[in-house]
Amino acid sequence: MDYNTQRKRLLLPEYGRHIQTMVDHLATIEDREERTRAAKTVISVMGNLYPHLRDVPDFRHKLWDHLAIMSEFNLDIDTPYPLPSKESLAGRPEKLEYGSHPIQFKHYGLMTEKLIQQVKELEDEELKRILLVLTANHMKKSFLTWNKDSVEDEQIYNDIQTLHGEGIEIPEGLTLTQPKVEVGPKKGGKNPNLFANNNPNTKPQGKSGGKKNFYKKQYT
Repeated sequence: MDYNTQRKRLLLPEYGRHIQTMVDHLATIEDREERTRAAKTVISVMGNLYPHLRDVPDFRHKLWDHLAIMSEFNLDIDTPYPLPSKESLAGRPEKLEYGSHPIQFKHYGLMTEKLIQQVKELEDEELKRILLVLTANHMKKSFLTWNKDSVEDEQIYNDIQTLHGEGIEIPEGLTLTQPKVEVGPKKGGKNPNLFANNNPNTKPQGKSGGKKNFYKKQYT
């Protein structure tokens, strides 16, 4: 019995052992032109395994790269793309640098702070007042998203003053919109009050009492 554990290890298992056997056969072809034609045939077969990826950019380029990997970079053929080297794949990728932005009020988010800075730079006072009201309402909604307790409008105004960095005029008598809070049973759950008896004067009846009253109405 020939087990897979006794066979050659697949470098790219997603293509299967038959494709790997075809790639190994390419190395046995002595004529270079014939070997190149055979390699193009193998590329076509590899592409047929994943037809939904044909519209992906550089899909054909990736197939040629995979062919080079499965051949252990030993194929001497003409390729439409420059093939990668073994050293380039063996090296470790560069460390990805993540941007860090300090956020003063995390429950408002970084975009809210940037929006307030944009409002600060506006010269049109009417437009500035409108955007300020919209920003304050958004901040109140964000506050209640992360903090279930109620929040006073005065606190939102104080936070705007802090983020603005200098004196800012808050419209007098302005009341922020109260965000809607959904109250009720969870999705897919049953409402415990759906079958409740809303008549306080009606006493709950047992099983036997219900049947007795039913037959009494039918035959009396």
